[in-house]
Amino acid sequence: MSHVVRRGDEPLQITPESAGWQRSGLRILELAPGTSGRVVCGGAEVVLLSLSGSAMVDVDGAAFALQGRSGVFEGPSDVVYAPRDSTVTVSSPQGGRFAVCSAVCATRLEPAYVAAADVPVELRGSGAASRQVHNFAVPGVLEADRIIACEVITPGGNWSSWPPHKHDEEREGETRLEEIYYYEIADGPGGTPGLGYQRVYGSGIDVLAEVRSGDAVLIPHGWHGPSIAAPGYDLYYLNVMAGSGPERAWLICDDPAHAWVRDTWPASAVDPRLPMGGPR
Repeated sequence: MSHVVRRGDEPLQITPESAGWQRSGLRILELAPGTSGRVVCGGAEVVLLSLSGSAMVDVDGAAFALQGRSGVFEGPSDVVYAPRDSTVTVSSPQGGRFAVCSAVCATRLEPAYVAAADVPVELRGSGAASRQVHNFAVPGVLEADRIIACEVITPGGNWSSWPPHKHDEEREGETRLEEIYYYEIADGPGGTPGLGYQRVYGSGIDVLAEVRSGDAVLIPHGWHGPSIAAPGYDLYYLNVMAGSGPERAWLICDDPAHAWVRDTWPASAVDPRLPMGGPR
């Protein structure tokens, strides 16, 4: 299988079947002004967030106003959770782009909403490993059966997903999770398209890929990192994860060759360009 999914003429859509795994999925929903889109959840729970624009979201008759944002570098979006076996209608008077994160699950919960102000914003790492994490659909923030999702902003020239880590075994201190990385990258002066790089390795995977806006990388197992923002181009990625283990948790193991890097963070300051899209 190819671990790199390129954006084509149509917006990205990743299903468990197309990825060759069991649970994790992602659809990018692009709506022209005054139009709507429909999501039939089937056996998957869904978390919907704005990449740009706002919308009204109907989940089996329960209505939510998704305030959204102007773009992914403008701070967190509010999110709507839709349970399995529901139908979601997304209507956008001004138009917009929305991420539909999904995970096949067994338990049907109630629809839910998380306001942008309630999304925890974490500044992780320091120096050239500084990045900003929006934990909108992690345990303790959003109740769900299987899905775990967050988004990361990495200033141009920095590395994130560093040190490399994995989560492909059910054992003490680690959970097994399928993961999607979806990327958007800020343009340069004059609209020059931005670029970044993603590394995935181990367990039969050896990927070092240039990524651009609309691309994704699939991580069924193995070490992943770094995610590299080229100098001058801020990097955004959305992580969608799900697993089959007894616990819904994001528990990772660092690559022992590079784990020492984490111990160096207290000796340097967080990149002063962070946080983006919020109070400084």
